[in-house]
Amino acid sequence: MSSAAVRVPEELSARLPVEQREPGLDRDGVRLLVSRGTEVSHHAFAQLPGLLRAGDLLVVNTSPTLAAAVDGRAGHARVVVHFSTRGDDGRWAVELREPDGRGTTRARADATGLPRARAGEVGGRGCGGPAGTRVRLPGGARLVLEEPLSARGERLWWARVSGARVPELLREHGRPIRYSYTERDQPLSVYQTVFALASGDGTGSAEMPSAARPFTARLVAELVSRGVQFAPVTLHTGVASAESHEPPYPERFAVPEASARLINAVRAGDGRVVAVGTTAVRAVESAAGDDGVVGARAGWTDLVVTPERGVRVVEGLLTGLHEPEASHLLMLEAVAGRAAIDRGYEAAVRGRYLWHEFGDAHLLLP
Repeated sequence: MSSAAVRVPEELSARLPVEQREPGLDRDGVRLLVSRGTEVSHHAFAQLPGLLRAGDLLVVNTSPTLAAAVDGRAGHARVVVHFSTRGDDGRWAVELREPDGRGTTRARADATGLPRARAGEVGGRGCGGPAGTRVRLPGGARLVLEEPLSARGERLWWARVSGARVPELLREHGRPIRYSYTERDQPLSVYQTVFALASGDGTGSAEMPSAARPFTARLVAELVSRGVQFAPVTLHTGVASAESHEPPYPERFAVPEASARLINAVRAGDGRVVAVGTTAVRAVESAAGDDGVVGARAGWTDLVVTPERGVRVVEGLLTGLHEPEASHLLMLEAVAGRAAIDRGYEAAVRGRYLWHEFGDAHLLLP
């Protein structure tokens, strides 16, 4: 059975962080599935230092998670604005959704009461729009939709906000984006990783770079003491579609000079470059030449890593467990091969591993 055909039972969705599910545990109390080719082994995440070697390099995303969901009103209708990405011209890419009555959201319906076109379907109204839609936000702020972000569909729109700066609006009135499989709202601190650094312009990730969530300061210190190195990069993740798995939209990234040098040095030696999360893969591979040499780069990336494109830098990947239809699985196959992913996902379902951002972890090694 292929990973794309694996059926993930609903009860395997992690509804709460591990430290709330099992008091007394820290974030590193999640389980860790390790795939070396098609060989699978089972561990606790806290055992990670013993699974890596001195000289290995972990590439980590320093993007902070934003309180990116804000309540508003479009006419008489209640809406929830998900702020996705800040553009170079000061506009923000946003998704308009409607409350579902359970503390989460769903795609907006049109005037007939029918759901609008699925995300990614061109020609439908999508989840936003039409152009000119005005949304009243807390504190007297206003938002106006101007144009779809992409010709692929109308789920995300470029919008202009007046009456407030968006970073302050999110700090005062926002909350983390929450999906229906979770049990309740959580404070923003639950969604910050140990590697998160505040950005000077108030930008960050609409959704947590969740592969790094199980790391604790204690675990990082143990890894460093064993000779494992860290290379920080930044990629601000946009809003994923809760209804339809689409390729990622362009995202802002930066690979600093010091990290590029460190990655190249490790590749030239005996160490392994292991990305922490698909966001770190996307950033590093966007900064690499055809020869695999990484340079300092910053800007926007629309790179989609597929088995056909392959990876030029990353040799291993530490990630969460993704939905079988998710485009992220193509990246996992590019790193480890289809057989390894199929075998790992079968073992994860059989072993009752937990999925999503509060779930268990999967380490893919050469």
